[in-house]
Amino acid sequence: MSALADRPQNPVVGKPAPHESAALHVTGAAMYTDDLAAQTAGVLTAWPVQSTNAHARVTIDVSGAYEVPGVVRVLTAADVPGVNDAGIKHDEPLFPDEAMFYGHALVWVLGETQEAARLGAAAVTVEYEPLPSLITVQDAVDAGSFQGIARTVERGDAASALAKSAHVFEGVSEFGGQEHFYLETQAALAIRDSEGQYFVESSTQHPSEAQEIVAHVLNVPSNEVTVQSLRMGGAFGGKEMQSHGFAAIAALGAKLTGRPVRLRLNRTQDITMTGKRHPFHISWKVGLDDNGLLQGLECVLTCDGGWSLDLSEPVLGRALCHLDNSYWIPNVHAHGRIAKTNKTSNTAFRGFGGPQGVYLIEDILGRVAPALGIDPLELREKNFYQPGQSTPYGQLVKDADRLDSIWNQLRDEADIDARRAEIASFNESSAHVKRALTMTPVKFGISFNFAAFNQAGALVHVYKDGSVLINHGGTEMGQGLHTKMLQVAATALGLELHQVRLAPTRTDKVPNTSATAASSGADLNGGAVKNACEQIRERMAAVAGRLLNADERDVRFSGGLITALGNTTQALTFAEVAEAAYLQRVQLFAAGYYRTEGLHWNPEIMQGSPFKYFAYGCAASEVEVDEFTGAYRIRRVDIVHDVGDSLSPMLDIGQIEGAYVQGVGWLTLEELRWDESDGPNRGRLQTQSASTYKLPSFSEMPEEFTVRLFENAREDGAVYGSKAVGEPPFMLAFSAREAIREAVAEFGPAGHIVDLGSPATPEAVFWAVQAAQDAASADVPERELAPAT
Repeated sequence: MSALADRPQNPVVGKPAPHESAALHVTGAAMYTDDLAAQTAGVLTAWPVQSTNAHARVTIDVSGAYEVPGVVRVLTAADVPGVNDAGIKHDEPLFPDEAMFYGHALVWVLGETQEAARLGAAAVTVEYEPLPSLITVQDAVDAGSFQGIARTVERGDAASALAKSAHVFEGVSEFGGQEHFYLETQAALAIRDSEGQYFVESSTQHPSEAQEIVAHVLNVPSNEVTVQSLRMGGAFGGKEMQSHGFAAIAALGAKLTGRPVRLRLNRTQDITMTGKRHPFHISWKVGLDDNGLLQGLECVLTCDGGWSLDLSEPVLGRALCHLDNSYWIPNVHAHGRIAKTNKTSNTAFRGFGGPQGVYLIEDILGRVAPALGIDPLELREKNFYQPGQSTPYGQLVKDADRLDSIWNQLRDEADIDARRAEIASFNESSAHVKRALTMTPVKFGISFNFAAFNQAGALVHVYKDGSVLINHGGTEMGQGLHTKMLQVAATALGLELHQVRLAPTRTDKVPNTSATAASSGADLNGGAVKNACEQIRERMAAVAGRLLNADERDVRFSGGLITALGNTTQALTFAEVAEAAYLQRVQLFAAGYYRTEGLHWNPEIMQGSPFKYFAYGCAASEVEVDEFTGAYRIRRVDIVHDVGDSLSPMLDIGQIEGAYVQGVGWLTLEELRWDESDGPNRGRLQTQSASTYKLPSFSEMPEEFTVRLFENAREDGAVYGSKAVGEPPFMLAFSAREAIREAVAEFGPAGHIVDLGSPATPEAVFWAVQAAQDAASADVPERELAPAT
């Protein structure tokens, strides 16, 4: 077996390749879960009855639904033969007797048509016995409403460091959540076959966990349930856990009716029923010395978990492990806790708590730089990790020197210093429009914090005609994982890309898989695919050696041909050797396996090395802010990002671009609002559609957008030397937020500290500009973060 990171000559990995389903996507021919349902004969449609109260005991009368023509069945808690729970923490009843948030699905109606199911749901009557409801994080804190396990990351003596620091600041950083807004809403199709087994097509990132949940709801073993994920129209973490309950509803309907059942939420249902990125409230106190070097940090992170735990504990854990971002903080005391509120249960979202942790330190540095009289770029750069330093949770920051290298490369190639001088000149002559250009880094740990998830399997078949079929445990949500796996297999077997085909992800082909999440899809599944292919290649090499009259160690696979060192006259096709291997009774399929080595983590004390490696990057964003409206535009973005030795450069650049724009959406546009009044709609989500929830669009795209992959960046111990790309670039969007902050500061006096709301919508930016202008009128530098006495 070759070393995991080694590449052969003429590899297929590393070459630009279009997404394997690109042609299907752009022509509309790509099939998704509900497309399959539409082609299924006799399928019933499921429709929810949603709570109109944020917190109440409920009494439900379903008799009215049966009077509606076309209604076949109403699913209730009494119908569940197994565990009435949609999660793994046993705190998410599939059919609740207590509504926990406005929009909570109470029962489900099955109809011959969608209209019949909808009308049947409308005919169900619900009586509510209202209970006290907690809508904001502050409501929960005031009520002492918390859930899960609180965690603390600690290093050194933060209190003493703060007491000795030359400059001490304290404040609060508070920011909202984010709606996933995947193009394909939550969907499932369940069929019970003639043998009593269940086939569930689910738009899910975690088929094995969906299988487990369906099995425990139906009270059957997992071997009676097969879950398939053909492809998803986006997910971003929203289909890691929250898809399971919908799959279980469809499967339960199939069991009780003997007919296929489809479930597809419409957009309003999806937004009102599913969880978001976790909002956080963070109180903090930070100390720096006279040179601007960080000395100590004390903070309390309170995340809004919503009504149940879901993935809030690991999200909080990752936030605590990323509050340092790229900066050495010698003394840290960070405490994290999870608030329980009467809102949708918040869940995984691209970055999985990492962005929330990074937000803290970037917000702190952006706020204190003016008070220290230090350029924000200089303040960030001088606090970068250096080789030999470790994180607050005890992991050595491997390749820390890449931070300086990437930062300096970006600074030179994007001509940062000259452009900032030009911007300063522009601002002097422009009274009503100000510009700014700033840079921010990212250091993001790659691996699941839960060690058992860092494993993967694959099943590779070579047929007698030399064609290859791959099964692996990862799911495709548009990110290009399948394309990368095809490239890995083609490289490992010495084939051309068109000779390899990939099968849909299914639990009956590769069992016990991890979620496609934590940016680990290519690392884990690529390792497993490579392992399976190398087993087959070794067997075929022995066959080819005999045919070529050569030692099997001298056999070479490349471009679909098999040759041997020292034999210049013969070249066999892959198909010829596959046929010969079959005739010689040589196994032509293999199960591959991969587990990430070198991880150790103690969640009780939050210490260890939970990550295989760190992915690094830097972004420079130039923005322009209008005084009168607070509107901003991103004039130019330059990024240098570390993906190791890229498996597929075109896909990686696309992921970086998409992550940056999605990050800008969270930080500057996307605002979730709930009714916080004491009226009848308390707890109702007010931003239920694209008309009220602002998403990034073409008009928010940077006018100039350049992404460069950091070169000569091989990562030993990862498949073909690559690194993860899905989540880390999301945090490069902080450069846009910090540039907006600096542009706003130009409206105020020197040293003015800009407290910028989050998201930094035009409204929030307008009020920040007003505050800056008020400070300028007073001609006194405002010190919102006054040094502690």
